[in-house]
Amino acid sequence: MATKKEINSPTADRELVMTRVVNAPRKLVFTVWTDPKHVAKWWGPNGFTNTIHEMDVRPGGVWRLTMHGPDGVDYPNKIIYKEVTKPEQLVWTHGSGDENDPGQFEVTVTFAAHGQQTEITMHMVFKSKEERDKVVDKYGAIEGNIQTMNRLEEYLAKL
Repeated sequence: MATKKEINSPTADRELVMTRVVNAPRKLVFTVWTDPKHVAKWWGPNGFTNTIHEMDVRPGGVWRLTMHGPDGVDYPNKIIYKEVTKPEQLVWTHGSGDENDPGQFEVTVTFAAHGQQTEITMHMVFKSKEERDKVVDKYGAIEGNIQTMNRLEEYLAKL
């Protein structure tokens, strides 16, 4: 059920919000999400691998990576961190790295502690409803996020 805030949100038609509870303490989840040695091993949907070019997790810091699809296609990503509140929240701008990238969007990831579990909420706001729909319909963002979170959980279970 939508809350009053969600109904009245001026960005509701261009948002994606996904939540997942993982069986690991918040500090560990935050570390695995912000350390390139860990991120390279679980980030992305099934079959994807990653090359982390740089990952500077601080306000103004840049995370550049290339996601390598199982079909051989490379997907360049450039993330610029706006806020980092360890181990609670990350806020960033996400795009391809191209100047004036029309697909660029804002992401807020929160990590809420629930005993030895962590609730991860990923809130994405796109420039338009059309851009959001393209990411969902053409690129399979919802299923891709589910697979990414599955990979994260499997990785955490090994630690």
